[in-house]
Amino acid sequence: MKHEAHHGWSLQPGALTLSDLRAAWASHFPIALSPEAAAPIAASAALVKTIVDKGDPAYGINTGFGILAKAHIPNDQLEQLQRNLILSHAVGTGELISDAVVRLILLTKIGSLARGYSGVRPVIIDTLIALYNAGVMPAIPSQGSVGASGDLAPLAHMTLAMLGVGPVRYRGQVMEASAALAAAGIEPVTLAAKEGLALINGTQVSTALALHGLFMAERLVEAAMVTGALSVDAARGSDAPFDARIHAVRGQPGQIAAAAIYRELVAGSAIRASHLVGDERVQDPYSLRCQPQVMGAVMDLVANASRTLLIEANAVTDNPLLFPEDGDILSGGNFHAEPVAFAADTLALAIAEIGALAERRIALLIDANLSGLPAFLVREPGLNSGFMIAHVTAAALASENKSLAHPASVDSLPTSANQEDHVSMATFAARRLDQMAHNTAVIVGIELLAAGQGIEFHRPLASSEHLEHVHAQLRKRVAPFDADRFFAPDIEAARQMVVDGELSASCKELFAVLHP
Repeated sequence: MKHEAHHGWSLQPGALTLSDLRAAWASHFPIALSPEAAAPIAASAALVKTIVDKGDPAYGINTGFGILAKAHIPNDQLEQLQRNLILSHAVGTGELISDAVVRLILLTKIGSLARGYSGVRPVIIDTLIALYNAGVMPAIPSQGSVGASGDLAPLAHMTLAMLGVGPVRYRGQVMEASAALAAAGIEPVTLAAKEGLALINGTQVSTALALHGLFMAERLVEAAMVTGALSVDAARGSDAPFDARIHAVRGQPGQIAAAAIYRELVAGSAIRASHLVGDERVQDPYSLRCQPQVMGAVMDLVANASRTLLIEANAVTDNPLLFPEDGDILSGGNFHAEPVAFAADTLALAIAEIGALAERRIALLIDANLSGLPAFLVREPGLNSGFMIAHVTAAALASENKSLAHPASVDSLPTSANQEDHVSMATFAARRLDQMAHNTAVIVGIELLAAGQGIEFHRPLASSEHLEHVHAQLRKRVAPFDADRFFAPDIEAARQMVVDGELSASCKELFAVLHP
């Protein structure tokens, strides 16, 4: 998107970047459609009108839906057909999707329809843009889609808001859509032929949920590499495993990039320099030594998922599609979200492994035999339990993520009287990433607390410049753990630092490889 001084961001259909999507996920700003989009939109809408006027049966335009496609609908019932479609398909349940994800849903749906293959009138896209800009967020339940034939139920809830039906979130309150539209000065729409189907067909919900998981994963990668480097110093580990020559001879690109980041994170540490001579240990445990190999592989998975999801965020995924230059209307299956399901499943693997490795480092730090630090990272262990049960929390969440990481894409439950006989389960695949990401954020937050505590046992020696900055930021929020106290608030403060991206804030340039 290009920034326009008076109209916010100019959305060029098919040209959204990951930076655009991250920005829309992180904050709300006005958008406008680029003027070049007008002609393709008008051409596809005109083709729908031609088809309706001729009366030839065309799926979704003047027929029923799914297995009811053989039912021909008279022209004077086409508006009612589209309204009925939305009302009957708005069957979602569960917690509401967050505003950040709803913004991504709206943005990607606007971009998809505006490419001019969906047969909707300009007023449909204009109304979606008006909702976005006014901050009228449709209340979209998170459950009810199998990720094929489009995200039908959740997108129907999105479309309800355009009709002035059902609840929305507006100015911090849940209210009826009719009241919110009136307050925002937005006219409800009456759907014409094809428009309801175009709005609810598509992978925008599963894609937006997966993008949320992707952006959380990026923050987790950064945070876990910072805390992992901090753990190396806390445990007086070696930086020799980060030597570029080791990684060059293997050739894995993520591993090479990760090793370079670790080298920079620990560079100049006086703690490391203090035990270069006389340390009897030959090799560190894998959770310290193999960080470039594991986190590099994670980085590669995240990069692959980001490529898939960027393509999908710009894609046209409803059905049928109109090709005005040829006068053709074609039924296909772009609504099948298998690419999104696969991307989400690989992100689940990445998120689970970030937490699994961090949990092992916490276990190492609290074990006096491995770390050389006081047992459970507290003075007077016995009287104090220190980090004993904080590690149990990390272990519990790492184990929970193992179950959640089971691939959703290998499942399929046929629907619509077996017309839709293979589905992707992409929406669940993507939705579960949020829980996994927050589980891992807690684990990494606990490692931050543990490694920060470990560093203090080496004073007056200092860690590297980067890591000392992180330690100072932590101490602004959490005091040293000198004796047992109510621990949960400390963990929550550290988790929030992870989620907010604070751990890498002072060294963003090191992680540029994660933000194409």
